[in-house]
Amino acid sequence: MRNCSFIFLVFFIRIQLFAVEYSNQVSRDPLKWPFAQNSIWNTPIGSNAKYVNAQIEWAYNASTVDEEYIIMTPSVPLMDIYYSDAGWNQNKSRCTKTGGLLQSLPIPQSFIVSPSTWDGLTPNAGAAILMQDGHTIKQNQPFAHCTEGGYATSMFKFNDLDLYTDGMYGAHGGSGLSSIGGSLRIHELTPTSGPICHALKINLWGAKNLYYDNSTRGYRWPAQRADGYAGSGSNGYGLQRTLPVVKECRMGALLALSSTLDITTLGLITEPGRLLAQCFQDYGGYIVDDCAWDAYGISVEWSPEGRFIDEFKKNWGFNFSTNSLSSFGKDMIKIYAKLCVVDNNNAINVGGGGVSRAPLAPPFASTTGLEKVNTTKIEVYPNPSNDYIKVKGASGMLRIENLMGITMISTINKQDEAVNISSLNSGIYFLRTGDESVRFIKR
Repeated sequence: MRNCSFIFLVFFIRIQLFAVEYSNQVSRDPLKWPFAQNSIWNTPIGSNAKYVNAQIEWAYNASTVDEEYIIMTPSVPLMDIYYSDAGWNQNKSRCTKTGGLLQSLPIPQSFIVSPSTWDGLTPNAGAAILMQDGHTIKQNQPFAHCTEGGYATSMFKFNDLDLYTDGMYGAHGGSGLSSIGGSLRIHELTPTSGPICHALKINLWGAKNLYYDNSTRGYRWPAQRADGYAGSGSNGYGLQRTLPVVKECRMGALLALSSTLDITTLGLITEPGRLLAQCFQDYGGYIVDDCAWDAYGISVEWSPEGRFIDEFKKNWGFNFSTNSLSSFGKDMIKIYAKLCVVDNNNAINVGGGGVSRAPLAPPFASTTGLEKVNTTKIEVYPNPSNDYIKVKGASGMLRIENLMGITMISTINKQDEAVNISSLNSGIYFLRTGDESVRFIKR
């Protein structure tokens, strides 16, 4: 584990140089890992981050999801989306149009999201759909498509995004932030996926955890707004709070585990819990919406390719959505209890500024549209690991380098043969073979 508060200046310079070198050697697929390197979703926490304890209140529903419909199928026929006034009214049906045509967007007819399949009674249901040009993302909310061969419905549509720019704003009603950037995708948080390399999006119960006054109006950069009820009513921000008020904790706040926290001291039980803790320390999570109930929520993908919650259950044998009594729920309680607001996160110093805790996102292979990039096909597992790793998808000469680009281990190995890494210090390393590279953590 790196401690970013105890590194000499020369190391700062060298790690920056290595991050540039790394970025020049690896490409990423914009459909899986979108937006610019300096996007808020891709910027790691910096060494100058100023942390303020958020004092998040305990929640019985320790892990829930805010499913976002991420539809990256620009070549399929257009689907008509009509206005529905159902919104979040439980007495109305989102499946029925009540107004005119809102949009026509490329969405597979087989992609069904309906009351019989979605999570909860009236989910936020933000949708992000890639258009035929391979750049433009259309967003709307709350999206529903209840019958194959039929029309879809929604209520609000938002300004367009470009897949290759900052991707900041979109269909999260409480904050105005994106409904694709920061989402956990179906290829992430698996036993072989390795660290999560972007910020998360989280929902908290505003009445217990968020602050409102007439000056701040209950939000901070990069949020564009707070909920309309933030300053009044039974769900008004902070009105049910029992812990001391934290004025810095408002809609849009970037929450992170302090750089001085040794994650191993949290006593986390599950591997997904440990991976999420590492992400919260390296990238943090933005508050983008109000749960409006006793829960913590994280934004995840539901797309024509699959559903994050199904992949998670298949990979780990337990549900992502759980209460505080389960092993995973206990991990989430421990993580949220330690979260801090990065109080100097702003447009000039995203993540607090200074030296990044992790390398920047690698560049895209192309920005001309729908070209497929050469993403790495090798996998390292288990990741993180204490003593040994295996490499899937590669054989022959392997190099393991530290963050300064220094080769620590060089070996010839066969497919799935164990590589002894017990001699390495705890931290982040890169395994390289040929022109490919993958990041892993040595505990």
